[in-house]
Amino acid sequence: MSTDTTPVEALLVVDVQSASTTGTGALPDAAGLLDRTTDLIARARRAGALVVHLQNDGQPGAGDEPHTPGWELHLPVETGPMETVVRKTHDDGFRETALGGLLTGAGVRSLAVCGLMSEMCVQATARTALALGYRVILPHDAHATHDIPAAPGISGVIPAAVVSRVAAWAISGDADVTTQASDVGFTAPSRPNSHAGA
Repeated sequence: MSTDTTPVEALLVVDVQSASTTGTGALPDAAGLLDRTTDLIARARRAGALVVHLQNDGQPGAGDEPHTPGWELHLPVETGPMETVVRKTHDDGFRETALGGLLTGAGVRSLAVCGLMSEMCVQATARTALALGYRVILPHDAHATHDIPAAPGISGVIPAAVVSRVAAWAISGDADVTTQASDVGFTAPSRPNSHAGA
């Protein structure tokens, strides 16, 4: 597990959409997660880092079905040369999207990943980033998920915090997963003006 505290050049904000942050579908401590994510975004913007909001297009009838209230990004996006939205249909934010090209075009070599859900889209996106050679920080208090319901004969309810911890532990040999969101630093990438906002 890395302990490198060198500032990163990009922030990936994964699926922070209304279906999972408000109302009956809200994650445990959604308010705290939103506060920490808002702070990460603000500091990344001030530093000139690339900010990419991933937005999941769910299946018909799902809480994040496109163009429904639950699909909307919960946090404001300042679309421009260094901030954009990338829509996706898979857990992995790199799969069949423009994300890889955006990072390469901006000269990004290191990034932080935050958002939802820890064991699904956050982990899948972080794994691919690692496989592509990026340095990855996964702040332990800036990703979250739901409790896993009890399964008779298998286990009782598994608390969301445990699920998030296990999801991060599974990639901790390659990524820095111990850093708190407040400890993540940002810097501008090497080609800060090469990215075009969507």
